[in-house]
Amino acid sequence: MTLSFSRFDGLVYRAHHPAWAYDPESGEGAKRHGGRFNRAGTACFYAALSLETAWLEAQQGFAFKAQPLTICSYRAEIADVLDLSDPAVRERADVTLSQLACAWERLAADRKPVPTWELADRLIAAGCAGVVVPSFASRATPEPRSAASPGRDR
Repeated sequence: MTLSFSRFDGLVYRAHHPAWAYDPESGEGAKRHGGRFNRAGTACFYAALSLETAWLEAQQGFAFKAQPLTICSYRAEIADVLDLSDPAVRERADVTLSQLACAWERLAADRKPVPTWELADRLIAAGCAGVVVPSFASRATPEPRSAASPGRDR
């Protein structure tokens, strides 16, 4: 498998739950509870490439029942990013949309393998510092994208 990493340099948006306002870049919430690309115990910084996607991702399917949050923008400069929103990159990395869209919370609760956790392990071992992926949030269109950087200290 030959991975074609790129550099990401741009704005990202993050919706912070008030409980993490004191340390918004820590990834501690994801570390405690796990996320699509990280097991509990591994920090991960999740962000979106648009304000709208940050909102959709934070609402967890309840877009019309807003949860308390603060949305911030960050300038991100990350080397060794894999853009899995690009079908050609997914093909070279042997990744499918169905793997990315897996019901990771249900699988984890049932103590079954979580494809995106296994993918994150594989990509981290290959030197990947982060991924850009389609958003699988409810009401997301094909264009919204999210970014995740698992297992990295901030």
